[in-house]
Amino acid sequence: MATAPEKPRILALFDVDGTLSIPRGEITPEMLDFMTELSKKVTVGIVGGSDLPKQKEQLGDGIVKLFPWNFSQNGLVAYKNGELLEIQTISKHLGEDNVKRLVNWVMKYLADVDIPLKRGTFIEFRSGMFNISPIGRNCSRPERNDYEKFDLEHNIRKNMVEAMRKEFADLGLTYSIGGQISFDVFPQGWDKTYCLRFLDAADFDEIHFFGDKTFEGGNDFEIFSHERTIGHTVTSPDETKEQCTKLFLS
Repeated sequence: MATAPEKPRILALFDVDGTLSIPRGEITPEMLDFMTELSKKVTVGIVGGSDLPKQKEQLGDGIVKLFPWNFSQNGLVAYKNGELLEIQTISKHLGEDNVKRLVNWVMKYLADVDIPLKRGTFIEFRSGMFNISPIGRNCSRPERNDYEKFDLEHNIRKNMVEAMRKEFADLGLTYSIGGQISFDVFPQGWDKTYCLRFLDAADFDEIHFFGDKTFEGGNDFEIFSHERTIGHTVTSPDETKEQCTKLFLS
């Protein structure tokens, strides 16, 4: 673990996809070097929706030890200074009968969705959420890019989310569209603001958050608009670098 930054009471939290890397891509060596330099100035934390293995694929195996705070699955898996703080699970919260009910409904719904391509891994069960992808997470990058355009035009994910809101109104779930091909389903309050419970307000003067899906319904919206954070919208890793340079390094 690196030594304390010059301004430890300023915390900068970063989304992963579209913020530190291209969606589902690996962080570039240049961007990782930049983040390492930034961590010498302010306290740095990562808060991503994906599980820790996927985060490691994108940011490197040692990511939980590289920066003081690391949150995967929106903070349901939380690390401080490389030490595990907590793991929360959706199966314990909902109960197995409701898990089965949701999975069965999703499979039936997706069977009737007409889109140009379908691949594999339509439902990914993570410890803290369901990730649902109409095309399937096994699609290639060109297929991913094409699907995103199709989805934006035909509202495949948006319409499915609306149907699920009605079907599972009794479960108190939140639906968050993020990335290019999928959306997350998790209990209310288990969005990225979940990580804030680990961050004592007395320890920080400012908490900045950088993310690309900061619009209402996007998976960065709740933490971006939270009263405890100063939200910044970015569209790429290059813009993240540009904004952070102006804010913290100039």
